Amino acid sequence: MLEFIIPNIILCRAIEAMASASIACAILGVIITKIGISSIGFTMSHAAFAGGAIGLFFGIPVTIAAVCASLFIAVLIGPLSDRARMSPDTTLGILFSMCMAVAIFFIAWMQTTGSGMNATMLLYGNVTSLYQHEVYGLLVVSAVAALFVIVFYKEITAIIFHRKIAESTGISTSPIFYGLLFIIAISIALSLTIIGGLLIFVWLVTPAAIASQFCRSIRSMFFVAPFVAVCISVAGAVAGLSFALPVAPLTAVIFAAVFAVAVLLSPMRRITNSKN
Repeated sequence: MLEFIIPNIILCRAIEAMASASIACAILGVIITKIGISSIGFTMSHAAFAGGAIGLFFGIPVTIAAVCASLFIAVLIGPLSDRARMSPDTTLGILFSMCMAVAIFFIAWMQTTGSGMNATMLLYGNVTSLYQHEVYGLLVVSAVAALFVIVFYKEITAIIFHRKIAESTGISTSPIFYGLLFIIAISIALSLTIIGGLLIFVWLVTPAAIASQFCRSIRSMFFVAPFVAVCISVAGAVAGLSFALPVAPLTAVIFAAVFAVAVLLSPMRRITNSKN
C-alpha cells in the first residue's frame, strides 16, 4: 500500500503492520484501562503466546493456533467471572498463570528437540518476514476496532463510568463486554508474530496511559492514543531496521521513555498538584 512511498518492501510492510497493530491495540487499550481491566491484555497476550507455542510444536499455522487460543480464553473470561463469583482480575490472574504454564511447557519441550529457537518470534516478534495478507488482516481488525467504538460509543462510555449503573439504565453490557473481548483476542493473535507475546501488553496499555497524561475526555483519548502509538511504532520500525536492532523490543523501550517524559510534562499532574 505504501510501496510508492517506501520502495523497500521489508521496511514498508513493517511500517504498515506496526501502524495497523498500534491503532487496534491503542483503541482497545483506552477502553480496558478506563474500565480498569488492563490485565485482560496481559492474559490475552499469553493466551495467544500459548496457542502459538502449541501450533509451532504440532506444525499448525501459528496465527491460526493463536487466534483459537485467544478466542477460547475470551469465551471463558466472562462466564467464569459470573459463575465463579470472582472479580475479573482474579479470573484473569488464574487464566494468565495457566496460559503462561502451557506456553513455557511447549517451548521447553521444543528446546529438548532442538527446535526451541523457532519460538523466539513468539516472544519478541519478527517484522522482517511478513506476508501482505498479514498486513491486510491487521488493517481489517483496526477498522473493526474503530467501528466498534464509533457504533457503541455511548454504551462504552456508560460502562466506563460504572457498569452496574449502565445496566440499571437499560444498557445491555454483556454483549458489549464480550464483543470487546472478541476484538481484543483477534487483535492480539494477529499481532503475536509481529510484536511478540511478551510485549503486546505494552501496545495495549502504554498508549492509553500516555494519552491520559494530556487528555481530559475519553473522546480525545480515542484520537490521541492511536496517534501516539502509530508515531512511536513507525519510529521503532524505521530505527530498528535501519540499525539492525530488534524492532519490537526497541519500540517497547521507546514507549517506556515517552511515557516517562509524558508523566513529567503532564498538565494533568500539574493540575492535581495545584489542587493539593
